[in-house]
Amino acid sequence: MHFIKPKVYLRIMPRFLPYHLSLVYLSGILEIVFGALLLFPSTQAIGAWGIIAVLIGVFPANIHMLVTNKVKKKWYIAILWIRLPLQAVLIYWAWLFT
Repeated sequence: MHFIKPKVYLRIMPRFLPYHLSLVYLSGILEIVFGALLLFPSTQAIGAWGIIAVLIGVFPANIHMLVTNKVKKKWYIAILWIRLPLQAVLIYWAWLFT
C-alpha cells in the first residue's frame, strides 16, 4: 500500500521528519526486502533485524497518528492505542528469528 496509496502514509508522518514521500517509499521497500529475507534460513537473522529497525523507525508515526487524531470514534481511538504495544509484540516476534 505504500506505493498504491502513499497519501495515507503521508498524513501520519510527523512534521519533524524530512522527505515524507521518500520515507514512505523507503519504508515500503524495506518491508518487502526484509520480509523476503525472512523466507530463507540463511538470511532470516538479517531480515528479522531489519524488520525490528523498521518497526522502531515507524513508531514515531504511530504516536503522531494517535496525538493528531481528529476521528472521534471510540473504536478507532482504541485501535490507535492498541497499535502502540502491538509494535512491541511484533518486535519480539521478529527477534525470535535473530
